[in-house]
Amino acid sequence: MKQGEHISGDGWAAGPGGIKLWGKFGAAGLFLLAGERVLLQHRAEWTNHGGTWGIPGGARDFHESAVAAALRETQEECAIAPADVLVLGERVTAGPYPAVGELPGNWTYTTVIARTRGDEPLDVIANEESNELRWVHLDEVENLPLLGAFREAIPSLRAFIVGQPR
Repeated sequence: MKQGEHISGDGWAAGPGGIKLWGKFGAAGLFLLAGERVLLQHRAEWTNHGGTWGIPGGARDFHESAVAAALRETQEECAIAPADVLVLGERVTAGPYPAVGELPGNWTYTTVIARTRGDEPLDVIANEESNELRWVHLDEVENLPLLGAFREAIPSLRAFIVGQPR
């Protein structure tokens, strides 16, 4: 491999109990706030965990930071430019998981917490990976059929954002 060579993270890695997780080098997503709303993605049925709600995100490429992956995936899936986002921090919200058989290990999912540069939700354009994109009030997020790992991460994410300046 050459210095600076792009290696896609698209592919499967090992998860708990032998399940497969998307992203050979892990995955990342963007928990993007606009005032009291968060951007959620209703995943298309053909995608991993299709039919559930979560945050925009996906596989990390080799040598790609979680922040870079989350911003890239959000731009691809929602048409939000990284310049319109202010990153507040990041949390590993799943993993690491050891390798199983031929699947790579040390997989993690990192949630990048960010705000829009204003309090108003940004315009979004969904790509084929989404049934819908929606800005949802924080108090209403858990009323949706959420991706399981995202539901489990919500208390940690809420705790993080409580102390953040607006």
